[in-house]
Amino acid sequence: MIRNVLSIAGSDPSGGAGIQADLKTFSACGVYGMAVLTALTAQNTQGVSGVHLVPPSFVARQIEAVFADIRVDAVKIGMVASAGIAEAVADALAPHPNLPVVLDPVMVAKGGASLLDPDAVAALVERLLPLATIITPNLPEAAALIGVPVAETRAQMAEQARQLRTAGAHAVLLKGGHLGGNDSPDVFSSQTELEWLEGPRIATASTHGTGCTLSSALSASLARGMPPVGAAQAAKAYLAGAIVDAERLSVGSGHGPVHHFHQFWQQS
Repeated sequence: MIRNVLSIAGSDPSGGAGIQADLKTFSACGVYGMAVLTALTAQNTQGVSGVHLVPPSFVARQIEAVFADIRVDAVKIGMVASAGIAEAVADALAPHPNLPVVLDPVMVAKGGASLLDPDAVAALVERLLPLATIITPNLPEAAALIGVPVAETRAQMAEQARQLRTAGAHAVLLKGGHLGGNDSPDVFSSQTELEWLEGPRIATASTHGTGCTLSSALSASLARGMPPVGAAQAAKAYLAGAIVDAERLSVGSGHGPVHHFHQFWQQS
């Protein structure tokens, strides 16, 4: 049976991040993708020039319409943008407590534009964090969520992952791409497990939408029944391949997108 995965996130008209990246990733990972829009953005590979939020009540209406008709096997939450939208998403998902939920706390775009209002951080922590099967912050996002300096060592990463679980997350996949050095380690932390997901740092400017892509691949693997650590490992491997093959694309002049269909498109 083909699984159905719902993304709740913002739109990226350039196709590299947000809903567009999520749907590509779902397809590449063998699940049927659905999308609830929280925001429209004006952006490209060079940055974000505008954001237009969807009213919270209409975000909720989209979610309710999907659940009223379609079996949902997992949910990925990306850009929520405002406290009102975070509250609406939490309320709409409350009647469905047993679903795998991946929360990607999108705060800042690659070009530096803020994608989350400051007052929305508290709502995200209080309402969405407890719903998350796994939360997938990068180091600056994790630091902002728990109000500490950005981690600079593996020991600090592990401690901040623990603090995020104390704040309400069931499990954490903390991404270490912002650490210095030749490696890009992530740490998976749950109540019973602490595991490092190793990987080399890939020298590339094609990093647009990497967080969206990882969290969507993770959601797809959870929907297909993989255990959390295995799902995290599969998602990291998929993203690594998409980054390595990104040079096959010719999209924009800034932070280019990853190659979501690297496994399927022939070399050209």
